[in-house]
Amino acid sequence: MVRFKNRWILIEFLPCTLPPSPDAAAELSSKDVWGALKQSVIANFGDTGWGAVGASLNVKYFSPRTNVCILRVARDQHRIAWAAATLLSAIDGRRCVPHVVHVSGTIKQAQLAAIRHNREVVARYRARAKTPAAYQDSYEEFLQASTREIEALQD
Repeated sequence: MVRFKNRWILIEFLPCTLPPSPDAAAELSSKDVWGALKQSVIANFGDTGWGAVGASLNVKYFSPRTNVCILRVARDQHRIAWAAATLLSAIDGRRCVPHVVHVSGTIKQAQLAAIRHNREVVARYRARAKTPAAYQDSYEEFLQASTREIEALQD
């Protein structure tokens, strides 16, 4: 029996515009990200590219709060998926800049990279806010919740 070898790609989608008002359109979902990736693969690599990537491309995790996404794709086609993600300019009409943070061979390493990335982003927010070290904020709760959610991912 042969097992399928995958690559796990951690991507952060940096928004190009100011965050919309709370009354604006709904947040992005993993389905929106998958659809945008599909259109990017078809536009840049054609039907042949989608035929190679489409069967294995899967959005395993997406956080609309941090715009961080974990993709699973077959090992042989991961460069097509990586390129398609890099060439994205908008998701569901919202302009963004994709930043590939990490590529790994196991879900565990992708999870660890996502948790590490979340901690770095929160540290940057705290440094920008210039809050004292002992100050309690909602970031700690967010880190705990996102860590539990990321660790719960299964292959």
